[in-house]
Amino acid sequence: MPATLPSLPGVTLESKVAFLRHSGSYPEPAYRVEALETHMSWVFLAGAYVYKLKKPVCYELLDFRTLEARRFYCEEEVRLNRRLAAQVYLGTVPLTLDAHAHLQLDGRGTPIDWLVKMWRLPARQMLDYAIVHQSVQDADFERVAVHLAAFYRACEPVPTDPVRFRARLQRQIESNRQELGLALYRLPRAQVDAICQAQAAALERMAGLFDARVRANRVIEGHGDLRPEHICLRPHLAIIDCLEFSRELRLVDPADELAFLALECERLGAAAAGATLLARYGALSGDVPDARLVHFYQSYRAGMRATISARHLQEEKFRYSPQWIKRTGQYLQLADQHVGQCA
Repeated sequence: MPATLPSLPGVTLESKVAFLRHSGSYPEPAYRVEALETHMSWVFLAGAYVYKLKKPVCYELLDFRTLEARRFYCEEEVRLNRRLAAQVYLGTVPLTLDAHAHLQLDGRGTPIDWLVKMWRLPARQMLDYAIVHQSVQDADFERVAVHLAAFYRACEPVPTDPVRFRARLQRQIESNRQELGLALYRLPRAQVDAICQAQAAALERMAGLFDARVRANRVIEGHGDLRPEHICLRPHLAIIDCLEFSRELRLVDPADELAFLALECERLGAAAAGATLLARYGALSGDVPDARLVHFYQSYRAGMRATISARHLQEEKFRYSPQWIKRTGQYLQLADQHVGQCA
């Protein structure tokens, strides 16, 4: 990443969000603007387009606090996501302040922030919606498998040390154990410890399987967050929202990413669909990893997702909703279930 410069003072994030909530702020017609907040961004659904503004936040794996950092990661988001959704990501757009101290989107003046611009995808054509509403078809999974097989085939292998690869998995397991054990979450500590201990034991027991994957040049720079809500089935198949802010999290074994996608299909009630996807990918690519490895990755990913879900309880606005503690429990159950099939 290039050297960073301090952000320009004077225009707060709240002012930018207020401006972008207004339909008249956009160069295209937008009858209504819907604003969605995430941990890292504000997303504005404006007519046929989506604009994403990164927050000036700093977490363990990302730092968006400067203007240059946000511009860099907006450009990275477009570059990386065009690999799997070339038609969706239109580019980056400056938010400017003109000589009269008026904000403009893609206007004249001094850029004070940057946004990613995308075509808006139809919510009812996303894979998670199709699974929940039972409208997904086997042909849809065939298309997803074909798309991903071509993507992974085109990815250059990333030289990786097998010992370091396994050490990274071990560190994440331990990190999950420590965080899920926080008193704030009120999770059953014995269950958390048992799952993480079983994952660590499986990792050690199956060291040869992981090492063989690494030595076969299976580690590539992938998507990093392959979930059904990121897959649009129609009118054109597109996979969006890769992890642009961390190359480390994008360095994966495709078996890991596909196992994660299958896990998320299972969580939504379509375990058989996830299995179909794995089978079709294997037939197309010739890459059929050991079933124990797939179950490990599913348990491992479920542990990570349990941790991410539990973190919502640290925020006042989420703390009193049962949604996140319920989802954390679902992931812990899946983690326990799949690590039990690694034997």
